[in-house]
Amino acid sequence: MTGSADDTYEIVIVKFGTRQTVRSEVYLNYQLYHEDDGPIGMDYFMWIIRNESRTILVDTGFSAAGGDARKRTTLVPPMEAYAALGILPESAPPIVITHAHYDHTGHLSQFPASEIVIARAELDFWSGPQAHQKQFHHSVEDDDLAVLWAAETAGRVTSFTGSHRLAPGVEVIQVGGHTPGQSIVRVQTRAGSVLLASDAVHYYEELEREMPFMSVADLVAMYDSFDTIQGMLADGTVTTVVSGHDPDTLRRFTPLDGPLDGPLAGLAAVVGGAS
Repeated sequence: MTGSADDTYEIVIVKFGTRQTVRSEVYLNYQLYHEDDGPIGMDYFMWIIRNESRTILVDTGFSAAGGDARKRTTLVPPMEAYAALGILPESAPPIVITHAHYDHTGHLSQFPASEIVIARAELDFWSGPQAHQKQFHHSVEDDDLAVLWAAETAGRVTSFTGSHRLAPGVEVIQVGGHTPGQSIVRVQTRAGSVLLASDAVHYYEELEREMPFMSVADLVAMYDSFDTIQGMLADGTVTTVVSGHDPDTLRRFTPLDGPLDGPLAGLAAVVGGAS
């Protein structure tokens, strides 16, 4: 990594898992579009925000148990990817959890000293009276939630409403929709302001065509989040959107050379690095 200002970062996108499915299993009420069904891939990503001053993790992938229970394919175990990038649990990097679904909260137990940043609405929902309902609970791992609650009890959780400035050049913004506290992360890079959309935008098509994802807590809020992100692009608040699950994501950015050679080659890209 080359030097950068304190408020300017590069973002590493790590693809750690994948699956194959069909469009009708991805988009809400797909029959309303009167389009043929067909195959579609879904990739699973973690994001690392870093410069010479700090490293911030955005989501921590799915655990082996969480992935196996849902028959997801692990391409690289997340902790191996972190190690290859020189990220050690004892360095206690702050961790943003964009929402509490299983594929974003695995391995939190491996970072016992890290600050965890998450929207208050997300915490409240998963400890609330409707979290047990099948339409919601199938997307979480109870063991991961237990780690999150323990971290909150220990004073390691920073919860927020609306938005939170985590560090110079890094802002976490609650948009809701997919989950009650679904958040996105705006990051200043050499290439401009980049939005890690996480599951506010599973697929670029989802945003471009305003096609809601099949798993949704608040449909109106999901549509509103599309409008929010499109508005940020239109007024220049952000210049680039990084999707949460689109298989085209890595192809849009610069392949990462160096530490992820070998078994991780081709599974990572950099946004906003040195030109």
